[in-house]
Amino acid sequence: MRKINVGIIGLGYIGESHIEAVRRIGLCNLYAVADTNAALAREKAAMYGIERCYESVDALLADNSIEAIHNCTPNFLHTEINKQILRSGKHLLSEKPLSTTYQEALELAELKKQYPNTAAAVNYNYRLNPMVQEIRCRIARGEIGGIRMITGSYQQDWLLYDTDYSWRLEPAFAGNSCCMADLGSHWMDAIQHVTGHRITEVCADLATLIPVRKKPKQQTETFTEAGSGKFELVTVQNEDYGAVIFKTDKGATGVFHATELAAGRGCFFGFEINGSKASIAWNQEQNDRLWIGRRGGDNSVIIRNPSSLSPEVRAYTSLAMGHPEGWNDAFKGNIYAFYKYISDGMKGEPVFSTLEQAAYLVKLTETILLSNKNKRWEKMD
Repeated sequence: MRKINVGIIGLGYIGESHIEAVRRIGLCNLYAVADTNAALAREKAAMYGIERCYESVDALLADNSIEAIHNCTPNFLHTEINKQILRSGKHLLSEKPLSTTYQEALELAELKKQYPNTAAAVNYNYRLNPMVQEIRCRIARGEIGGIRMITGSYQQDWLLYDTDYSWRLEPAFAGNSCCMADLGSHWMDAIQHVTGHRITEVCADLATLIPVRKKPKQQTETFTEAGSGKFELVTVQNEDYGAVIFKTDKGATGVFHATELAAGRGCFFGFEINGSKASIAWNQEQNDRLWIGRRGGDNSVIIRNPSSLSPEVRAYTSLAMGHPEGWNDAFKGNIYAFYKYISDGMKGEPVFSTLEQAAYLVKLTETILLSNKNKRWEKMD
């Protein structure tokens, strides 16, 4: 079997997660990496035994041996680099969000139509946890009945102190949102994916609970401590907390909140869906199991077991029951789905997020920001 040669641009925290995932997938070969930090690129290439190392996007794109590129750069670079990748004719896997504005996201989705022989995806990786896929299958089979309510949250704590800092707090690099673009978009994508509903109306309350932070003079990576070095006081513009009430196109109502200020929450991503027959819930910190609630009958906890999962789900789980799979396995599963789609000839509806779906999430984020500004319900156009 011929493997697809892969290049990765951007070698920070999330870029290294892509490196590890690609190395676990038999359908592709991690062939090259690139970063404007040349020393970092050389270090990662040497550490992982990667054949080629480049210092620019242009140099990576010029290598005709590379067939697919992962864009793991900060948000503000996504649009232009994604356009370059699409125009090169190489397959694209972009980190989220697709872009920092809906207009740019639409441009990317339209540009993709000019290249029907290439695949393009955005890395909303929670979709491909096998238990999330199992929930999707059970909902599609009607096991919980008509969906009435959807609730949940995505909570982390890596911005808990005023000494914690990230480029995600700065509009110039992240766009006009921090926690909604970063965490909320993941939550909304997973919910829309498993239910088949689209969020169409929102009423939001956003807050910047730490309005002034100590920005280190020396650059730090996501999830790392700032240390005791020199810093400058900066006024923060992007939100670090948000709550959203919403309605869907199929008549469901819901609410979720997202923040990076919840002490002790490393990656607390969860949701509960209440239907006319039963409820179903999942949290990624216990992602090997899901809960089913019933009235007039016993509640159930379903533990991941490849032999009893829905047939459509089994391709996205690899360990035997009792051997817990984690965040990195779901991350790998999403990237595997992308390369399986390519190797199968790009037939049918992909299970990963398309550019059109990712563009809708950018629009949702903008509508949430508008709702918070106007202090009222806002409808998607």
